[in-house]
Amino acid sequence: MPVYRSGTARRPRLAVAGILLSALALLLALPGTATAAKKPVRGDAYMGMGVIAHDGQHGKPGGGTDVTQTEGVDVSGHQGNVNWSSLWTGGVKWAYVKATEGTYFTNPYFAQQYNGSYNIGMIRGAYHFATPDTTSGATQANYFVDHGGGWSRDGKTLPGTLDIEWNPYGAACYGKTQSAMVTWIRDFLNQYKARTGRDAVIYTATSWWKQCTGNYGGFAVNNPLWIARYDTVPGELPAGWGYYTMWQYTSSGPVVGDRDKFNGAYDRVQALALG
Repeated sequence: MPVYRSGTARRPRLAVAGILLSALALLLALPGTATAAKKPVRGDAYMGMGVIAHDGQHGKPGGGTDVTQTEGVDVSGHQGNVNWSSLWTGGVKWAYVKATEGTYFTNPYFAQQYNGSYNIGMIRGAYHFATPDTTSGATQANYFVDHGGGWSRDGKTLPGTLDIEWNPYGAACYGKTQSAMVTWIRDFLNQYKARTGRDAVIYTATSWWKQCTGNYGGFAVNNPLWIARYDTVPGELPAGWGYYTMWQYTSSGPVVGDRDKFNGAYDRVQALALG
């Protein structure tokens, strides 16, 4: 019977196992593998991106309500040149287009999307994806107005929207305390109104608003609420708002845009545009 020294019989097997584990680690690190999720780069954000990442509701259908509502859509540069004629014949009567993000990004398809929706007959507006960790609220409001986020009383232009939601690039609340976040939002809203004469719409999700502003209710008097919730009902609203003006009820992400409902008939969309 042969005699083996302690541990020597297992060394070849351990070596092979180590090689296999190393190979597996390299495979998982390759682009396109399940564990190698692509981190977005600045400028990639679109309305609802943080909501999808946080709530895991991507593509969940919704929109069930007995209230008279008017169908809308929101788009960004991810959609490229939008077929507005198809959306119009499909019942979409209003639209929001991403204009800017932070003070470093403008939507390269903004002109086609913003003018195209207008030309087909839609009432349309622009939105700004906020990044409170990069520059001040007032600075971003100016950048937004200077790059497509303005307003005119032509009956077909909606007031600009501040898209404030989970940070897709880092800390959920952009490294700000709740009081500092409220101050940042106030600075943006005040500067937007100073530049345009209109109160901006606030797009957010209730859970983010609670987490990052402490459920502050002070903006509800002047700023219309656009609530993000991918379900059959809008659910709980942030503090102060007794009703929503718009509701993003489902998201298809960066492929075909997100679908929304305006809380009222078409004449109420016109009323918001006219101010």
